Formats: sequence, C-alpha cells, structure tokens
Amino acid sequence: MGDIVSDEECCPKFDPKPWDGKVFDWKNKKFVKDKVFTLFFMPINFGSVIKRLTEKVDSANAKMPDSLCLSDHTSKFNMDLYLAVDKEIPNAENVTLSGKFLSKVYEGPFEETGKWCEDFKQYAKSKNLEIKKWYMWYTTCPKCSKKYGKNFVAVIAEVT
Repeated sequence: MGDIVSDEECCPKFDPKPWDGKVFDWKNKKFVKDKVFTLFFMPINFGSVIKRLTEKVDSANAKMPDSLCLSDHTSKFNMDLYLAVDKEIPNAENVTLSGKFLSKVYEGPFEETGKWCEDFKQYAKSKNLEIKKWYMWYTTCPKCSKKYGKNFVAVIAEVT
C-alpha cells in the first residue's frame, strides 16, 4: 500500500536496559540533523521530519543504530533532531557528537518531563557529573507507546 505504515513497521519496541543509568563515550558518533517546528515546545511536524530523514537514510542504504533520535529543544518554536546513522548521508546535514554522555530512562506521560529533568539533574550530581548539553530521546510515537503500553523517554546529556 505504498506510503502507508502498518502498526508493526512503525516504532520498534524500546528496551530501556542498555540505556538506563549508563555512561557512553562517543567518538565522532554519526548523526543526520534536521529541524522540527514546535509550538510552545510541542512538536508540530515531527512525523514528516522523521519520514524525510529516514527516506534519506534508506536511500543511502544506511542503518539507524538503536533507532536513536535525540531531540534538542532550542526554543519554544524549534527542536533540532539528531538521528543516529552508521555512515555519511548524501543531501543531509551530517554531524558528529563526541564526549561523555549520561543516559537515564523514564516512563510515563510527557507531562512528567519537568519532573524527569529535575530527577536527572540530581542523578548526574550523585555521579559527580556536570551537565553540559541536554537531549531527550522520545523512543516511540504516541500511537506505538499506546500499543506497547509504555512511554519510555531517555534523557541523554553530555557531561563532564
């Protein structure tokens, strides 16, 4: 049926174990970057941006490791997306991230994001780490989180 995505093909089921309470040392980890319009932090065109990015990745015969997609809320009206890839993607903004990254997974409605961020600050502090840059990983779309019965969100931050 062409562009229609079945329930099975939408978001892969997320396993929080490899991401919860972990520290990663990334050296030139590859991503493609794009922008999402947000209205007071609520994404408006997230789906179409993801579709555009994944089409570029697919046409380059590349992979998206762990389906990792970091969101950087730069203002009330913009969110930068960083989709992990295994190689450079033509006709896309290719970027790399390097450094030490702390990850912690939360589960619940998006309205709890403020609470999760406060918890994450304390978590980083308890590990004697200072947060340099925050990212959110919304691991599944609302439809898939309902299908799986869980809404996992990972806070991933560059730390020192």
